[in-house]
Amino acid sequence: MMRTIIDAAFDRKRAVLLLLTFTLISGAFAYLSIPKESFPDIAIPNIYVSITHQGISPEDAERLLIRPMERELQSIEGLKELQATGSEGYANLNLEFDAGFDNEQALADVREKVDLARVELPDDTDEPRVMEVNIALMPVISVSLSGPVPEATLVQVARDLKDKLESLPGVLEVDIGGDREELMEIVINPTTLETYNINFEEIFSLVRRNNLLVAAGAVDTGAGRMVLKVPGVVESLEDMIRMPVKVVGDTVVTLGDIATVRRTFKDPEGFARIGGQPALILEVSKRIGANIIETNQSVRLLVAEQSRLWPENLRVNFMQDESRQIRSMLADLQNNIIAGIILVMIIIIAALGIRASLLVGLAIPGSFLASIAILNMMGVTLNIVVLFSLILVVGLLVDGAVIVTELGKRRIDQGFAPVKAFTYSTVRMTWPVITSTATTMVVFVPLLFWPGLIGEFMKFLPITVLVCLSAALVMSLIFVPVLGGLLERKSNQVTEEVTDPDLTLRAGDCGPITSGYLQLLGRLLGRPR
Repeated sequence: MMRTIIDAAFDRKRAVLLLLTFTLISGAFAYLSIPKESFPDIAIPNIYVSITHQGISPEDAERLLIRPMERELQSIEGLKELQATGSEGYANLNLEFDAGFDNEQALADVREKVDLARVELPDDTDEPRVMEVNIALMPVISVSLSGPVPEATLVQVARDLKDKLESLPGVLEVDIGGDREELMEIVINPTTLETYNINFEEIFSLVRRNNLLVAAGAVDTGAGRMVLKVPGVVESLEDMIRMPVKVVGDTVVTLGDIATVRRTFKDPEGFARIGGQPALILEVSKRIGANIIETNQSVRLLVAEQSRLWPENLRVNFMQDESRQIRSMLADLQNNIIAGIILVMIIIIAALGIRASLLVGLAIPGSFLASIAILNMMGVTLNIVVLFSLILVVGLLVDGAVIVTELGKRRIDQGFAPVKAFTYSTVRMTWPVITSTATTMVVFVPLLFWPGLIGEFMKFLPITVLVCLSAALVMSLIFVPVLGGLLERKSNQVTEEVTDPDLTLRAGDCGPITSGYLQLLGRLLGRPR
């Protein structure tokens, strides 16, 4: 079968060269377009359920919040462990599943059970939040805004920037760290209440009843249907200040007469400072499959454009830029490839000549580009594990090409035509090359079945290595011999033409590296050299 494939490749040289050109071009485009990110997109087998109830004690949080949730959540299929923590005003449940679980199905099951348990929680409890742990959704860059500016200005700038950042194609969401929720504060003077004979409970009830949108039904006039509503939502400070509280004779007492109304923020639960100045941190998360380098670059460009409209004393800093590490790894990969090609060519030039070194040197970038094209079609991103694997296999990609090229060069020096020489070399060295590559590949096969979370993370290493070595095998047995038959020139030495490449090959007919393989194979088979 291999003989048939090799003969077909040599008979269709133009088709093989066209396929090689297509492979290199598609690999180059795949290298530019493949999603680049810091860590592989793997499902962490943990889902969190957080419940907030303002002012509840830890004991009551356990009794009223945690226990109803536990009764429903513990029946989820595939659940490995359930842990719960109750604290003041807060309860948290951590659900751990078996590695390799279906995260979408587990997330749907958890949300369903949380909805069932929601009816048993106290009325004042906030809506429970279900959160999935996903490395790919971690922040890829943080933008800090700091400086001696009013907090209201800082918050407004941060919120406007958040809206613009979330409109970028590669950005999933932006969280503002150090932001405080804005609220309207009403400071009532007790002496004024006594003067107007107004009770505090009346003020509280009045404000709560007025900040509502009341649906008043609909009126059917026969010619059409008209929906009625009673708007009472407070939209500005003036609405609250002009709100009537009491009528005394012809005088209307408003809330502004008895209280001070102002805009402020909730009490801080944490602080963010940079250089001793108050700061807000915008943590940017990219979409799954988006290119981290392009996403972070677009974030930087947008911030630079918007900063022209901000106060001069507002400083901008970028932190935790994950794309820097990816750029460094890509640069290392390119440097290793170039260095590997140069070193290989130097060694082959010294042993076989310039043309042979070009053939062997082509195996490295050709195998890499073909591998990246395959990985891109498989949906694998270019992350740290994949980059490390690519750097790891640089020295393993030229073994087969060296063997085939060396024997082909030796036969040309003996007077054979280049095509006949490389056909002879490829046919004779097919199984040694396949065996040599297979012994390296089988070492990484067990890593595909590495269990647990570490196995899910590290499985991209054997996948990348196996794809690269497979591409290198095709390069050494198909593309390199065909190119060698076209580029090499026939030697001036006269030798009887060989028409059958299946003639017995002796160790003395080839170079020292191939001779060693043949001598070892002869000893194992018990045959004379």
